[in-house]
Amino acid sequence: MPDPFSAVYRLLDVAPAAGPLADEILLSPAVREPVACLWTTSFGLVVPRTYAARPGFAAAQADFAARGCPIHVRQSGGGVVPQGPGILNLSLAQAFAGRPLDHSEALYQHLCTLISDTLTTFGIETRAQAVEGSFCDGRYNLAVPSPTRKIAGTAQLWRRIPGHAPDRHVGLVHALILVQGDPVELTARANALEAALGSARRYDADRTETLDRLLPPARRPGFPVALEARLHETLRTRPPLPATTPARPRPEP
Repeated sequence: MPDPFSAVYRLLDVAPAAGPLADEILLSPAVREPVACLWTTSFGLVVPRTYAARPGFAAAQADFAARGCPIHVRQSGGGVVPQGPGILNLSLAQAFAGRPLDHSEALYQHLCTLISDTLTTFGIETRAQAVEGSFCDGRYNLAVPSPTRKIAGTAQLWRRIPGHAPDRHVGLVHALILVQGDPVELTARANALEAALGSARRYDADRTETLDRLLPPARRPGFPVALEARLHETLRTRPPLPATTPARPRPEP
């Protein structure tokens, strides 16, 4: 039987046809061993369940689909995000013992460090931080400095493992990496949904950036393939997180 405390990730192939919720297939094999996938999907928008509960969502979803921009509802949290050409997704999943809260920050940091270290090899320096005004903002965006712009967003999903101890969970963490494209178009897509739902929230295209625009023009054509290959190599050599957390010290009496 595969070991849930394995020292490496097993890389799974996910076909683009699997759709924008493709990484949720990691939840089952992650019970047995740490797994990861790099994947892309078709043009559209993806939202958390909180959006699906808003008045007018079903009508907006049908309208956007009719105009060639399907909206999919994911299980993880966050906000509205675009998907499609030029966007690379990286997802990790593994089993943990203990409360999700005890592992959540470490799992975010682990994913951000893996991507940040890989981007450093291309001369792109990033750090994890919030980027006010970007779509799906959060503390564990990856951003480039001067000025601060978001180049990746992250989200998590936790599930209890049926038939195991109550404290056994699978944690799935996902990064949406903006590799190529036009930040104005990506942001406009997210803003269009907010407007359709009657929300006053609007996002600022100047608060996001695509990675290829940070490179000299001569290096841009081969960058997406090179980045994916480098991330694959990082995943083959970077160990997953420990499945348990150290016991917390008891307060002095």
